[in-house]
Amino acid sequence: MSAPSASPVTAPVPPSGNPHRSVRVIKVVINSGVGESGEARTKAERVLQMLTHQKPVSTRAHSTNRDFGIRAGQEIGAKVTLRGAAAVDFLQRAFEARDRQLDADSIDRSGNFSFGIADYTDFTGMKYDPQIGIQGMDVSVEVGRAGYRVRHRRLQSRPVPAELRSTRDETRALLTATFGVTLLD
Repeated sequence: MSAPSASPVTAPVPPSGNPHRSVRVIKVVINSGVGESGEARTKAERVLQMLTHQKPVSTRAHSTNRDFGIRAGQEIGAKVTLRGAAAVDFLQRAFEARDRQLDADSIDRSGNFSFGIADYTDFTGMKYDPQIGIQGMDVSVEVGRAGYRVRHRRLQSRPVPAELRSTRDETRALLTATFGVTLLD
């Protein structure tokens, strides 16, 4: 078995010189909530599959809302989770669709960030399909360091220590260095 190669998802090595302290993209979740089941949800699934080349899963309503005609458990959207090189590739294309600009307030205190894309045709190479119409999506990105999975593992899961958490400033450095994103203040 070969040794794992250097991942393209990490930021430059921090000043401490330890490559394990660098911040990286852990996962990207692309969500398209349409608010109803049926044809609108299948269109959202088709768009997500065209963009990510993965099969989306359906999202369900948590509670009933009679004003919107939504019942608990009803399929009202679709989502795809990307990790590794596929996540970085999608983020490159998504930032290109947003003209490499991101609002600085969309980064939370843990370094994770989210943004929206108004239409799938904003991606390069995507053409408007009249059968689909206009379909937008939300992109959520989780950022962390090596060893961050200590909170998710099945055996001996622990709270994430402070030295493994990322900050807003580290995520800003990752976005500008790796993706060439301009942060709007």
